[in-house]
Amino acid sequence: MQLLNIDYIPGKKFEALGLVKGNVVQSKNFGKDFMAGMKTIVGGEITSYTEMLNQARQIAVKRMVDEAEALGADAVVNIRYASASVMQGAAEVIAYGTAVRFVEE
Repeated sequence: MQLLNIDYIPGKKFEALGLVKGNVVQSKNFGKDFMAGMKTIVGGEITSYTEMLNQARQIAVKRMVDEAEALGADAVVNIRYASASVMQGAAEVIAYGTAVRFVEE
């Protein structure tokens, strides 16, 4: 499955199958959330949140790909990500794009 954030694939013709998406709401446990709060006092990267969002993106992409495969897609083009805070320590991540099937010329 090719995943691209552009709306074409050089050298390929394809038909659009439709919008596909995957999302997840991810949170950290209280202990890690508390330690992340302490980190805001001294500054620097909050690695537990970086890891949480990386994991959430991976899950969202997997769900998007599963949806595209169910449609018989060969690729997903024009992929975008969005995230939103749901509550303190929890975020929703969504990945979406257009599922496409290659066609012969």
